[in-house]
Amino acid sequence: MDAFWIIITGFLVASSTGMLGNLLLLRRMSMMGDALSHAVLPGIVIAYLISGSRASLPLFLGAIVMGLVTTLLIQFFSSKGKMQSDAAMGTVFTFLFAVGVILVTRFAGEADIDADCVLHGEIAFVPLQTSSFLGLNVPAPVWTLLVLLLVIQVIFWWGYKGWMITSFNNEYAQSIGIRTVLWHYSLMAATSVATVVSFESVGAILVIAFLVVPAASAYLITDNLKRMTLLILLQGLISATLGYYIAEWVGGSISGSMAVASFLQFAACFAWSKVGAKKEG
Repeated sequence: MDAFWIIITGFLVASSTGMLGNLLLLRRMSMMGDALSHAVLPGIVIAYLISGSRASLPLFLGAIVMGLVTTLLIQFFSSKGKMQSDAAMGTVFTFLFAVGVILVTRFAGEADIDADCVLHGEIAFVPLQTSSFLGLNVPAPVWTLLVLLLVIQVIFWWGYKGWMITSFNNEYAQSIGIRTVLWHYSLMAATSVATVVSFESVGAILVIAFLVVPAASAYLITDNLKRMTLLILLQGLISATLGYYIAEWVGGSISGSMAVASFLQFAACFAWSKVGAKKEG
């Protein structure tokens, strides 16, 4: 039963972050997900130190604020400092992540946050954190991640046309009066929240992998946004299942193994796309 909850947890994280990663990829901002997943760390710690609570709301607010600060800093340095956007991302997120690590190590006793936990997560301990709801004993992180997935699904499909237009043709969206800046910052805020919710269970390594790799794999197979979302959900299930059994086989990190499984699928999609290109040629 423990294996089931671990796999479900990995699937929920992959599905939630993968949906957002899909939009980031289409906007050529995949590394922004990487930047945000690192940069929200100081926001999490500062929010805890101010509120004195590990409740979700203060951590969400801290993550959202830090996510928006990260986005503003990256845009400032890339536009005013004549830096390429990827260089600005690398500079900003490494600085903020380093600040976060310093805060974690300095206030670890007070904040009850461990640097290794932030990086690798504690997905193996998920089955131990059960809570009863409607007569069901389900791990608390599963409930939280399930709500996250449902919220992201609602946001994605409710604003489907807006996401599609602003992702595929931002200039056209601006010309017809769509407030592209609002869509942009909404995506940054959603990515920040998804990162925070996923941090404790799976850690930064797997969050980054699931933000980028499933979307990149799906894009190799199709450029249809709806099909990409379905492929991302499928890949999330395969990555979580295969990754768990790889970890059992090698006796290694479950989160790390799920990230490896995700890359293996990317490699398979890459090979498939090359075969398909040769047949068309």
